[in-house]
Amino acid sequence: MSKKKKKKQEPAFHRFTKKALQQAVFEIFTQHPNQNYNYKQISREFDITDEGGRAMIAGILEELAKEGKLEEVYRGKYRFKVKSATIEGIIEMTSSHNAFVHAEGIAEPVFIARDNLNRALPGDKVKVFLLAKRKKRHLEGEVLEIVERSKNSLVGIVQVGPSFAFFEPDSKDVPYDLFIPFERLGNARDGQKVIARIVDWPAHARNPIGEIIEVLGYPGQHEAEMHAILAEFDLPYRFPEEVEKEVEQIPEAITEAEIAKRRDFRGIPTFTIDPVDAKDFDDALSLRKLETGNWEVGVHIADVSHYIRPGMLAD
Repeated sequence: MSKKKKKKQEPAFHRFTKKALQQAVFEIFTQHPNQNYNYKQISREFDITDEGGRAMIAGILEELAKEGKLEEVYRGKYRFKVKSATIEGIIEMTSSHNAFVHAEGIAEPVFIARDNLNRALPGDKVKVFLLAKRKKRHLEGEVLEIVERSKNSLVGIVQVGPSFAFFEPDSKDVPYDLFIPFERLGNARDGQKVIARIVDWPAHARNPIGEIIEVLGYPGQHEAEMHAILAEFDLPYRFPEEVEKEVEQIPEAITEAEIAKRRDFRGIPTFTIDPVDAKDFDDALSLRKLETGNWEVGVHIADVSHYIRPGMLAD
C-alpha cells in the first residue's frame, strides 16, 4: 500500500494580506504599549517560522517605525511610540460609571476605570494615556485631558437644603451631582426640574460646582417634562422672538373664499381626540350614518399649510 504524501503546510503569514498583517502586528503593540519586541518575538505571535515570513515581519516593523507608530528603542527592538501611547476618543459610560473609549487604530475599546476618568462625563471627547495591559484584561487607559465637553447643560432635579443645594442629573450616565451655592440657585425651588451647567470644578472638590440657568417646572407637569426631554438632547424648545411675533399676527378667522375651496364637514358630529389639557387641538374624528346604512368614520388633521406660508419665518 502506498503511503499518502503529507500536504505541505502553507506559511502562516500567507493567511494575511500585507495590510492586514501590518494592522495585526500594530495591534500587538497597542495592547502592550510598554513592552519591547523584535521581529522574532512578533513572528512567534503568529507562528511564523520560515525565513520569508520573518523577513516580512522585520520589514513591517521598519515601516511602522517610519510612519511614527513605533519607535526603535535599540537595534531591532521596537515599542509603541510614546506620542502614540495617547489616543483621542469619546467617553461611553457604563451603568457602573466605568467607561470605554473607541479610537481609530485601536482594535478594541479602551477601558477607563471610574478612578481614571478624571472628571470626564458621557460623550466628552478626551485624550487617554494607554496603560500597560494586564494579562487577559481589557486594554486600559487613563483620561489625561478633556478635549471637548459634550454638553454645556444638564437636566435634572434641584434639592435645596438649609445652606446650599444639590442638582441631581436625570441621566444615570452622569456619575456626579452638582453642588449649587445659594447665589447660583436663581429662582429654583426644592424638587423642581431645572437646567444646570458646570461653572467650576476645584482640584480638591469631589463634585463640580454648578448653577441653575433655567427652571422648567415640577416633575410630572406636561410642559416641564416636554421641555426637559428636548433640553436633554440639545433640541430647541423655544422659538426666536421674531418668529413668535409673526405667529401672533396670523388671523384665526377663516374667510368665505377659503371655505369655498374646501369640503365642509362642519355639519357632521366631529370630536377631538386630544386630551383636555393639550396645547393644540389638531386632529379629530367624525362619525355619521350614510343613506346606504353604512357608517362613515372621518379622520381629520389640521392643515398647517393654511397658516404657515412659504417664505415665512415660521416656515
